[in-house]
Amino acid sequence: MAIKHRVSLLLVSLVIFFQGSRVSARSTVFTLKNLCSYTIWPGTLAGNNGAVLGDGGFSLAPSASNQFPAPAGWSGRFWARTGCNFDESGNGKCTTGDCGGKLKCSGSGGVPPVTLAEFTIGSNSNHFMDFYDVSLVDGYNAGMGIQPSGGTGDCKYAGCVADLNPNCPPELEVTSAGSTVACKSACAAFNTPEYCCTGDHSTPATCPPTEYSKLFKQACPDAYSYAYDDETSTFTCSGADYTITFCPTGM
Repeated sequence: MAIKHRVSLLLVSLVIFFQGSRVSARSTVFTLKNLCSYTIWPGTLAGNNGAVLGDGGFSLAPSASNQFPAPAGWSGRFWARTGCNFDESGNGKCTTGDCGGKLKCSGSGGVPPVTLAEFTIGSNSNHFMDFYDVSLVDGYNAGMGIQPSGGTGDCKYAGCVADLNPNCPPELEVTSAGSTVACKSACAAFNTPEYCCTGDHSTPATCPPTEYSKLFKQACPDAYSYAYDDETSTFTCSGADYTITFCPTGM
């Protein structure tokens, strides 16, 4: 009986081991979908020298979508670039979200103001829990939403589906050809500690919401409005795939 018991324990251990291996090896699939009425050029940036998705950047026509698998433990961000013009070598410039004048961002982030989708995909170190958010900390240039599918846990929709550009305060506006194409964060516009949560304002207690971050939060309650807006802006899920939609309402 003792031998049978040890064999049974060994089989259970092997099952747990291989199940854990499958979980850790699972790829998370990101689907990027463009519901904007215009072409965008999504940019991608991986953290910690992780896998570069979509070569770092590509074009996405209206109604088009593209999918990319990411390994366990991947972290990074996605954003929309607008008003881009690239030559055959992939050199050019974007009106918003530019990343060094390249189609393929090659490790460069988008120049603010830009709406960000941020992810840390589950791994052994965080019990396979995904963390994700849509952030306006670097400002806003296009609406964005994150929809998890097939996961377990809280797995809520996150995003900023409103178009903030028409109601952007004049002191935060970025304009091109007479139109507002992006809305700066107060930190980017004024670069002071109370707006950037730096210096004497570097803690949640000393850096409360401002009149500008409150405007962002009112318009987009499920998005980060400033640096310490964690409580209602960070979401978790486990074992999900994610659809990132630009202009979720078809703006």
